Amino acid sequence: MKLTLTNKNKVQGAWAMYDWANSVYSLVITSTIFPVYYNSVTRGIDGSDSVDFFGFEVVNTVLYSYSISFSFLVIAILSPLLSGIADASGKKLFFMKLFAYLGSISCIGLFFFDGNNLEFGIICSVLASIGYAGSIVFYNAYLPEIAAEHEYDFLSARGFALGYIGSVILLVFNLLMIQSPESFGVPEGSFAPRFSFLITGLWWAGFSQIPFRMLPKNPYKKNIQSRFLLKGYQEIQKVFSQVKQIPVMKRFLVAFFFYSMGVQTVMYLAASFGDKELGLPGDQLILTVLIIQFVAIAGSYLFAFVSKLYGNIASLMIMVLIWIGICGAAYYVYTVYEFYALAFVVGMVMGGIQSLSRSTFSKLIPDETTKHASFFSFYDVTEKLAIVIGTFTYGAIEQWTGSMRNSALSLGVFFLFGLGFLIFVTIPKYSIAPQKI
Repeated sequence: MKLTLTNKNKVQGAWAMYDWANSVYSLVITSTIFPVYYNSVTRGIDGSDSVDFFGFEVVNTVLYSYSISFSFLVIAILSPLLSGIADASGKKLFFMKLFAYLGSISCIGLFFFDGNNLEFGIICSVLASIGYAGSIVFYNAYLPEIAAEHEYDFLSARGFALGYIGSVILLVFNLLMIQSPESFGVPEGSFAPRFSFLITGLWWAGFSQIPFRMLPKNPYKKNIQSRFLLKGYQEIQKVFSQVKQIPVMKRFLVAFFFYSMGVQTVMYLAASFGDKELGLPGDQLILTVLIIQFVAIAGSYLFAFVSKLYGNIASLMIMVLIWIGICGAAYYVYTVYEFYALAFVVGMVMGGIQSLSRSTFSKLIPDETTKHASFFSFYDVTEKLAIVIGTFTYGAIEQWTGSMRNSALSLGVFFLFGLGFLIFVTIPKYSIAPQKI
């Protein structure tokens, strides 16, 4: 039975605001300022890119790739159990808060990372990544609880669009502060970028209060169980049995797994590619990411509209084909303008494929279930494992071949596999359904 909400519009707006709150982490920490700052403070005076991490010598960018892989491996292991506990106890909002605060506090901790305390910086970045990924599991699970099926695509796109807008606003502010620290009354040097990490954590925690206050705490009025751990395992086992009996969901998750390896790796390592392979200065790298963010807003709504006309799977297949072309083109990019052009195309399909993947999976969840967190844990674990394998493969290929171009080209193989499995996913073309909430 669907949740009844008398203030549906307010709740949906508050839900979408969590994208506004947490997307600053994705943009500032994973995509722009932190990767550039990390590369600069871990590069030796002689230009060496080797660092010592707990006694092991490793290339700085490879270490960063591996740290991302590790953080998502942790959440891939934890999230099914936690989502089972959340479904059994009705404490989905509690776990969403827990991970959001872990991530935001870890971002604040990065303020104290100056390059001489490499281990501390990596630990904070890993914990921030775990906090971000963990909170998303429970955030996504709210979508089928606060909206009717015919609202999924555009509400999901609304969330991603708000996330892109909010993160761009904070990024522009941070960039102005980094470029003209004297105008903001802050010291020159590393203080401004480190202060941007502090602001990111405060923004994330602060704006999260909007969804935290409006989202229903226990929409299905479940009894609060004292034996959380046992109930968590039982819930996830039940949902796993259901997933195995839904062939279209299994095929979609396999396709999602492969194309997510490519999408998420590009998101996390595009700035490192521009820095290392093209030698672009930090301001040009960040401008590239800004291009992606602005274009992604339009892309989210564009492909939601395409899905309304031709169906979700057709829209996803179009985007995957474009991604294959992007991977091939990246191998031959050598100038800043070529990089900008590629970033424009990436933006068009990045927001769309993330938004539409989330809403497509929501449509595959059985209407009668109340275990949305457990179902979405399979979606999120699929994505996290894809990030683990994608970023690890990217780093390993760079280490073996000495070039990120080979790593970028290899991502095309993941998209090809994803396209192959999408062909066998059949979802009826969406038609307006009666209001369910």
